[in-house]
Amino acid sequence: MKLCCENNSIYINSANIFTGGTDTTTITLEWSLAELINHPTVMEKAMKEIDSIIGKDRMVMETYIDNLSYLQAIVKETLRLHPPSLFVLRESTGNCTIAGYDIPAKTWVFTNVWAICRDPKHWDDPLEFRPKRFLNNDNESKKMGQVGVRVQHYQLLPFGSGRRGCPGALLALKVAHTTLAAMIQCFELKAEEKEGYYGCVDMEEGPSFILSRA
Repeated sequence: MKLCCENNSIYINSANIFTGGTDTTTITLEWSLAELINHPTVMEKAMKEIDSIIGKDRMVMETYIDNLSYLQAIVKETLRLHPPSLFVLRESTGNCTIAGYDIPAKTWVFTNVWAICRDPKHWDDPLEFRPKRFLNNDNESKKMGQVGVRVQHYQLLPFGSGRRGCPGALLALKVAHTTLAAMIQCFELKAEEKEGYYGCVDMEEGPSFILSRA
């Protein structure tokens, strides 16, 4: 019986590792492609960057991602608007007071990542998909260009922060950047044509703890 329980625990933990490490990355890619389809000028800029740096005679690879600054900005902006997890969950280790509220020890605290990433106090035009905000090309970008998704920048927390941050963040970013770049390089993506013009991808969010499209 003990061995059976241990095997079951191993199975559950293994399943959590694989599913937890893939569904959020898949969702990020889906949001990225949806935003690019709805913003063809952004898609065109990404294609031109890949063509100019990688060329058309070889496939984009992980080693090239550091040179694709606009692609990195697209992924950042996607994670800002559509963080895979809506909340970061923590348990307070001691009594504390936050913004006038007394938080007892052992209280579960939900940090609303979705709201923080769309807060107009931190972001200009927070509801717009604008990757260029991360490119250091204007006053706004000079302020936001160094904001990263894996450091202590609390206005952008798609992976949480600190010692309890997502352990798979680096792998997720490698996969997301490389896969998205390959899809941009290899495919021409458009929304379904209706009545003689191309429509838009529906950006409605689904009712889930993981922020997937409806």
